[in-house]
Amino acid sequence: MTDSLSVHFEELEIGQVIAMGVCAIDETGLGLFSERFLPGWDAAYGAPDPMLYTLWSRLFGDVSSRWAGFKVLAVDGVRFLRNPPAGELLRGRLTIVGKDPVGDTKGVIMTQQDLLDEAGRLVFSCMTRGLVARR
Repeated sequence: MTDSLSVHFEELEIGQVIAMGVCAIDETGLGLFSERFLPGWDAAYGAPDPMLYTLWSRLFGDVSSRWAGFKVLAVDGVRFLRNPPAGELLRGRLTIVGKDPVGDTKGVIMTQQDLLDEAGRLVFSCMTRGLVARR
């Protein structure tokens, strides 16, 4: 049985845009991430691609945790367009681009997801597919 307070397949609509929240490129975090995972990366270059993926993953995890029975099936078409500097605030956006019922208990949701900088420029994008419970 699914949680009646969670978002179900039927409540997600094609074309729906969901704000994923915001996250900052923290100078301390950037330094620690680079030191731990990319030794030699100069923080003056901005946030490295793996850090951007991690920040996006956190925002997506927060949104999808409210979807009933959610399971990620795939992350495709990952694009890194720029490396924002420390202090930059990133905004996440998720757009439902497709949905397909699978049996009586679940459906596949296809999304386009973006991280945008303070000027509205695209920093990161990807496509995802995931399972969501049906009512």
